[in-house]
Amino acid sequence: MATILVVDDDRVISTLVVSILKDKGYKALTAFDAVQALMQARRTPPVDAIVLDVNMPGGSGEETLRKLKTNSKTSDIPVIILSGSIDAKGQERVRALGASAVLSKPLVPDELLEALTAAL
Repeated sequence: MATILVVDDDRVISTLVVSILKDKGYKALTAFDAVQALMQARRTPPVDAIVLDVNMPGGSGEETLRKLKTNSKTSDIPVIILSGSIDAKGQERVRALGASAVLSKPLVPDELLEALTAAL
């Protein structure tokens, strides 16, 4: 069973994503800001993938992605960006930083599950 870290400061979105993941047999953990996200991502055993919002307190999702991808403990963890406010240039930046997929809000559950399947 894969463990997915869901990082979003919007608790409604976070709860929705966790529910979708659990319904499909994933184990889900949550973090509500960049600091919590980095701490959770470095835990042992490591998470299998991360669903990351771009706009959140404690640091941007883009900066969090950069830190994840430059840390030897977390660099191989697939990261799926889920954001309601990322433009085309932002999408290019996060892809260049190593995001496995970039999804838009409102969330389409099948798109999230397809992105996770491809990333894992």
